[in-house]
Amino acid sequence: MTITAFKALHQRRQLDYLARHGTRLAERPEDSFDLVLYAVEGFYAETWRSRGEEAVLFIHVFQKPAGLGEYLARVQLPGNL
Repeated sequence: MTITAFKALHQRRQLDYLARHGTRLAERPEDSFDLVLYAVEGFYAETWRSRGEEAVLFIHVFQKPAGLGEYLARVQLPGNL
């Protein structure tokens, strides 16, 4: 699926698509939100939930690796690498 086709889906269908075809890569907190990052066929999707809530407020979709910066900053490599 292309990023354009994904964006055209209703949020409920986007979430279903992520569950079936997305690869969960990482999680991180942002203010009062919990974010989950997925890789999907050439683009990334980030779900935003209020902390402690089940419902997704919105899904941020992007292709550029610059959007991964907040996740990459959290990667800790062992000292012997």
